[in-house]
Amino acid sequence: MQNTKHLKDESREQMNIVVIGHVDHGKSTVIGRLLADTDSLPEGKLEDVKAMCSYNARPFEYAFLLDALKDEQAQGITIDSARCFFKSAKREYIIIDAPGHIEFLKNMISGAARAEAGLLVIDAKEGVQENSRRHGYLLNMLGIKQVVVLVNKMDLVDYSEDAYRQVEQQYREFLNQIGTSPRAFIPVSARDGVNIAQNSSETPWFEGLSVLDALDSFEKEPLPVDLPLRLPVQDVYKFTEEGDDRRIVAGRIETGTLNIEDEVIFLPSGKRTKVKSIEGFNVKAQNTTKAGQSTGITLEKQIYVTSGELMCKVSQEQVSVGTHLKVNVFWMGRQPMVKGKRYKLKLGTARVPVWLRDIVTVLDASELTTDSNRQQIERHDVAECVLETLKPIAFDLNTNIAQTGRFVVIDNYEIAGGGVVLEGLQKQKDMTTERVEQREKNWERSRITPVNRANRYSQRSTLVLISGPAGVGKKQLAKALEEDLFNSGRLVYYLGLANRELSFESDIDVNNYRDEQIKRLGEVSHLFTDAGLILITTISGLDNYELDIIKQLNQPNDCRVINIGENIFTNSQIDLQLDEMTDTADALRQIRELLAEKKYIIEYYL
Repeated sequence: MQNTKHLKDESREQMNIVVIGHVDHGKSTVIGRLLADTDSLPEGKLEDVKAMCSYNARPFEYAFLLDALKDEQAQGITIDSARCFFKSAKREYIIIDAPGHIEFLKNMISGAARAEAGLLVIDAKEGVQENSRRHGYLLNMLGIKQVVVLVNKMDLVDYSEDAYRQVEQQYREFLNQIGTSPRAFIPVSARDGVNIAQNSSETPWFEGLSVLDALDSFEKEPLPVDLPLRLPVQDVYKFTEEGDDRRIVAGRIETGTLNIEDEVIFLPSGKRTKVKSIEGFNVKAQNTTKAGQSTGITLEKQIYVTSGELMCKVSQEQVSVGTHLKVNVFWMGRQPMVKGKRYKLKLGTARVPVWLRDIVTVLDASELTTDSNRQQIERHDVAECVLETLKPIAFDLNTNIAQTGRFVVIDNYEIAGGGVVLEGLQKQKDMTTERVEQREKNWERSRITPVNRANRYSQRSTLVLISGPAGVGKKQLAKALEEDLFNSGRLVYYLGLANRELSFESDIDVNNYRDEQIKRLGEVSHLFTDAGLILITTISGLDNYELDIIKQLNQPNDCRVINIGENIFTNSQIDLQLDEMTDTADALRQIRELLAEKKYIIEYYL
């Protein structure tokens, strides 16, 4: 018969709790004792662990109930976030065991971000440590306001009230400085179960709650259904079998509610439509869905959206969109965060390249001292700084909607920092603009002007960019256009992106190949068009922001965009739209007419 006493009861109220503390301060022992004292362990688990310890001639520790990995037991420290469950008379608890060792702080960021409340463990004998302060600051930065501090290992100080009061006073003063008011301080001995599940006679001078009672005193955060809708798009699924042409936008609703017929907008693209249906796997048809639910929707108008966009209701307050964010970031990378280096920012389902643009102040999270003259962010620093993303990103201020106002920064595939958005900055000069300005400042030109070249060549230079999905015949059309214009006496060149040797292969960061190619295409285009040529190229999957970068880098010369098939662009960026089935001869005629109308081919006659 299956043992079910340790399984979650989905019908009861549940709460996420994060437990953190400096290494060796007894955090895992606290959790193990809670599991044992609330009879939340699988049947026989406690006996098995005790037998294992006896077999290996090791003293039993409640922390071993959590440390399932052999290397964790060997080191005596928890090295990754783990989730476990226990119950009280009031509710079910999901405990996020967040690592406390300095090497594993980055895992604590992802663990604590899911929690509604926190237990912070401090060793009564060792007292408040540097990491203890950092942990308190991080909980505050992540918006976790319900916090109880456990002064653990009271048995090592003979349950001295003075030792307890000293830790309480010191740590309370620190928390007050950062705006955190803990619910309670509790003297405990997790090893002996003192004040864990119930109050103990070892601390007659303490009249507060036990740990279990303190947890039950936390208020459950209501689902944020009353906030504006926020649905980060995880993926878009397209069906083709048996005439099923649905395109389902899938994601998890972070806040708000969503109903059929709601008018929605996707940001940063700005595309609008109405919800046609709400889909689910193997469930009855539904008319509404809400925060906390993963869902899929179909749209009345088939618009092109991609993962990373945020869906909002048109009738509600919408997210901000921009490329420059003022943030608080906690840096955990082995190397400092430096200006000019490319990182990746993950906010919701969006993942975009990001750069550190400016450092406002750097805070030592353990000492609460600030420095406004720093040129880089060192490991374990908290900095108020400005980040610039390669493309516009949709976000909320953390103080408004935390779910879409938090982010992590990735460096070389590892989470190196985490933080919150303080403000969106408008009218900031981006790096591409600065790059163009610097290039133009240093560019040495001869006395031959663009007008001289146009008169000599009987044409004005431009970049003809043919876009559209893969497999619609872009390259064939581009080559045919080059041949057609060449045969009519034009100075024209087809640059195929399959010819990727725009520079030495080792010079390209393979992890950011697409972005590097876009930038180099813009720079190469500028060379060709500055020389007076008509340059033709093709790109699959080009979006608005990549097109903007190419146009910026090609300045002051022109760019004309011809799109084949589905049009994913906004803001009237397309000069000519062609159907996938357009005959090549007819397509060439339309392009020649466009070039003649815009005076790129000066002596062309229809």
